[in-house]
Amino acid sequence: MTPRKIFSHLLLALPLFAGSALPTQMVYAQSAETAEAEPEKGPHRGRMLRDGDFALELAIFETGVPPEFRVWSTLSGQPIAPQDLQLSVRLIRLGNVVDNIGFRAEGDYLRGDMEIYEPHSFIVDIQVQHAGQQYQWRYDNFEGRTQIAAPVADAMGITTEVAGPATLHIQTPVWGNLTSVPGTERNVSARFDGEIRKVHVREGQVIEAGSELLTIDSNESLKSYSVRAPASGIVSRIYAAAGEQSAGRTLLTLQDNRTLQAELAVYPKDWSRVKAGAPVTITVPGTELQAQAVLKHAYPSVQSDQSRLWLATIDNTEGLLTAGMKINGRIETDTREAALAVKRSGLQAFRDFTVVYAKVGDEYEVRMLELGQAAGEWVEVLGGLEPGTEYVTENSYIIKADIEKSGASHDH
Repeated sequence: MTPRKIFSHLLLALPLFAGSALPTQMVYAQSAETAEAEPEKGPHRGRMLRDGDFALELAIFETGVPPEFRVWSTLSGQPIAPQDLQLSVRLIRLGNVVDNIGFRAEGDYLRGDMEIYEPHSFIVDIQVQHAGQQYQWRYDNFEGRTQIAAPVADAMGITTEVAGPATLHIQTPVWGNLTSVPGTERNVSARFDGEIRKVHVREGQVIEAGSELLTIDSNESLKSYSVRAPASGIVSRIYAAAGEQSAGRTLLTLQDNRTLQAELAVYPKDWSRVKAGAPVTITVPGTELQAQAVLKHAYPSVQSDQSRLWLATIDNTEGLLTAGMKINGRIETDTREAALAVKRSGLQAFRDFTVVYAKVGDEYEVRMLELGQAAGEWVEVLGGLEPGTEYVTENSYIIKADIEKSGASHDH
């Protein structure tokens, strides 16, 4: 039986090609009604294979041992001693990877000499000799596999990459606030007291150093003069209005927000990992705003919730951030090389496994993963995937949905 080819791919792709010719070489589905009947099962829950009076049951056994083949046979309904059979099995996997399995007699059955590793998806080729007679069978035993033509996969946004090494940036999540950097706030007053003739700025206005802020009529000289900005920044507060006396008071406040300060709460369990000089990525919840910074130092005292505040200065030249914002942070606490890693975006659940979908030509098949450490967009792979495998990184859920529609069973 060839891998299932699902017509739903074509249906999903139709809106993408609205107003244009559909690509040729589309893959069409076999309907579920034409699927092969469930194969006959034997007394050991294995697959029954028959040729005249000769019958062979091939089962995957995994109680207390890694999955392995076990074989029972009969002639005219009578058991055949396992030592009287010569048996070889080839498993032809996706990409023409071949597992050659030999057998030895054990009790009333033949026992395979290698583990049947996941996925249990292959073409099974069986060669048997008994009493001078030759028997052979060849059948498909596919699971977690589907086929999608390249134009359809492209239309659906299915993208792939080749699995290989990656640098893992281990990060510790933290939370905090943005504050003004001490010393960046300027209170502006009149050099010579007098009546305020005009206020030239408004709250929230961005001004450059030297910009005219107010016009004052001096009480001493009876002449007008301008109060100008001592530095660039934002007019954060205005305390005066035209017609009022300056009276030696603060007339307005300027805030230079080209740099801001992140105060990040680090809790005791992470104290030993967080060090000065560590890179930190700052994000603002609910937005796409992001900034990079470096940890400077921590306040010596501990807050009421037992966290310590670490400080980092943030470049805010574009003015997209402001003091008072709630922020999330990811502090890089370690960096190491993984010999093999995959992107988180490609991971899916399949049975009791976490998997990616390997791509060979226009066929896709699960690869059950043993995972290690996760960091950022990468997850370390300890087993279940060969380096150099092309696997799906984006829209892998489409592959999963297509395989689930097939209802393919796990043949044990």
